[in-house]
Amino acid sequence: MKRIDLKETTSTNEVAKSLRERGENLVVTALRQTGGKGTKGRSFSSAAGGVYLTRLTFYENFPAADAFLIMASASVAVCRTLEKYGFEAEIKWPNDVYVHGKKICGILIENTFSGNKISCSVVGIGLNVNNELPPELSETAISMRSAAGKVFDREETENVLIEESGKISPMEEYRKRIGFLGRPVLLLSGERKIPARAVDVDERGGLLAEVGGEIKRFAAAEVSLRFE
Repeated sequence: MKRIDLKETTSTNEVAKSLRERGENLVVTALRQTGGKGTKGRSFSSAAGGVYLTRLTFYENFPAADAFLIMASASVAVCRTLEKYGFEAEIKWPNDVYVHGKKICGILIENTFSGNKISCSVVGIGLNVNNELPPELSETAISMRSAAGKVFDREETENVLIEESGKISPMEEYRKRIGFLGRPVLLLSGERKIPARAVDVDERGGLLAEVGGEIKRFAAAEVSLRFE
């Protein structure tokens, strides 16, 4: 697979998308991003010392109904990478990865659809390795260095993540790393806060939660999840 390694860019996702017309699978990496983005347009801190990569993949026969597998596989890839360095990583639905109760990476996926198939995917992953995090994120975010109290080989971590992110993982791999099932949670929909108990995540990525004694299904586009 072709690699494009950059010292600095606004966003590896944007670089990868600009190369889609070539029709070739590739990985774009950067030592630093000046305009990293997470889901729902949120900014993602991308200082030097972290791993920032985007994998552009083309598919011949990937059903659109299975789109969540791409997101689930990206989360599992981050978990597997962290596990190789001794961390216990947990997934918070739909695709956040946590270590010690704090977020350690950002994942942004942009799929291109052709009818009922996915023709290509742009999977961006930003993993906090040795990078300094802004003080305002100290309560919610963490890096591998701050979690373990030591510096890691950033390039080696990048290569491990590139290898892991090239795999499509079954939903069982995703589910066994979910850390909140059975717990009380809050589901946020606009101004509405819905107390619930997380039960499972189905094959299409829907959250099954008990609300008022009834099991209901929620899509990630409809609600966001918070711990009580």
